[in-house]
Amino acid sequence: MEVMDEHAKKMGYVLIVDNDPTVRRNVSEYFSNHNIPTISAPDWNELKCTDGLPSLIVMDRQTSRNDGLDWLRSIRSKSDVPVIMTGHVPDEMDRVIGLELGADDYVVKPFGLRELLARARAILRRRGMASAARTGSERGGYRFGGWRLERRSRRLVAPNEAPISLSKSEYALLVAFLEAAQRPLTREHLLQATRVHQDIFDRSIDVQVARLRKKLEVDPGQPRIIQTERGIGYVFSLPVERF
Repeated sequence: MEVMDEHAKKMGYVLIVDNDPTVRRNVSEYFSNHNIPTISAPDWNELKCTDGLPSLIVMDRQTSRNDGLDWLRSIRSKSDVPVIMTGHVPDEMDRVIGLELGADDYVVKPFGLRELLARARAILRRRGMASAARTGSERGGYRFGGWRLERRSRRLVAPNEAPISLSKSEYALLVAFLEAAQRPLTREHLLQATRVHQDIFDRSIDVQVARLRKKLEVDPGQPRIIQTERGIGYVFSLPVERF
């Protein structure tokens, strides 16, 4: 594993996890030559604690000992750090699963270093813009049917005050519903609002809605909060109060 220097600690860095030493070396050198510090490791088990979170993770779908999707789930349960997943993808569904689990992008191997850098910069740029916007816009939150969503902490609290964990995509989907409560929303609108990669087909929104219903509904099979609008999409049926 590479050692993170003081410069990387101060300005942020890109973490690269890939068991191919050529990929690690080429990506690290190319990013470093473009003023983006990196650290890398062949496997998640080889990583050691650092003094700061990465600004971006570039991780392979499969390393020698770990399934990248399991690590992606773990990352998303604790953090919203941007993730670019890479891999030799046998079919489209593998990419879909990675993106639905919270990857910000999926780059198929073999990839060009220039393209990977461009994708990384685009994600970091959006991340910076979103962070600036959150300073003013993500204060307070929403109340609905006894529930509470706190935007600053991204915490969902049930009517019994129990905290409910949300993935990055579930949180974005719920915010999209709360900001347009009691109005029918198309799947296309929800795809844009959750910023899911454009290659995912519409059924992925149905999957995300089903997962969100399991956390909000008493009976997900007979939903009363997030209802289906036939031929349109979905509607969040409860009135919403901002605080």
